[in-house]
Amino acid sequence: MLRRSLQLPIGLVLYGVGCAVMIAAGIGLDPWTVFAQGVSKATGMGIGWVTNLIGLGVLLLWIPLRQRPGLGTVLNILMVGTAMQLALDVIPTAPSFALGCVMFAAGIAIVGLGSGLYIGARFGPGPRDGLMTGLSHRLGWPLWISRTLVEAVVLTAGWLLGGTLGIGTVAFAVLIGPLAHAAVRAFDTAPGGAGTGAPHASPAVTPAAGAASAP
Repeated sequence: MLRRSLQLPIGLVLYGVGCAVMIAAGIGLDPWTVFAQGVSKATGMGIGWVTNLIGLGVLLLWIPLRQRPGLGTVLNILMVGTAMQLALDVIPTAPSFALGCVMFAAGIAIVGLGSGLYIGARFGPGPRDGLMTGLSHRLGWPLWISRTLVEAVVLTAGWLLGGTLGIGTVAFAVLIGPLAHAAVRAFDTAPGGAGTGAPHASPAVTPAAGAASAP
């Protein structure tokens, strides 16, 4: 229990920091962060605080979907955006495209690690994951359809509001799944999970592709 209790907040903080690094890279973002950035530009609020508020709004959508939040769900809303905002205050913007690519690669690696830590702790899914799985269960849609539709909507809305699309958006879509999957296998705390030293058992929560996969 101690390990799980430590792994959860560390993972959430790393997730937020990784997102901040990708934002500073300036070459594109995952769909949910594009949306948060667009809302941030439209309202003047810090993107981290917007991320927290979006997480809270998404959680309210769980009510008609009859989803039940866990401790990880609540801490996700409180910690990811806060860590993102604080990190952005000290991380400089990439001065060139080449350095932006390097920063983005580091950011997505940090996000993948953070995903493995907080998902592997098994304290409940992030609000965005719960929305997509809830839609899948209630409407009978395959999960990939729910995820694709939701992320297409938030990506389009974020882009229209001024969020950053680019090569990083494509790179995130391609890379975050394998990175998060490997990290979850390494840090899964369930009985029989890889992180316990016993034979691996697949995690019950599928990593989000955005905020983060998100969380």
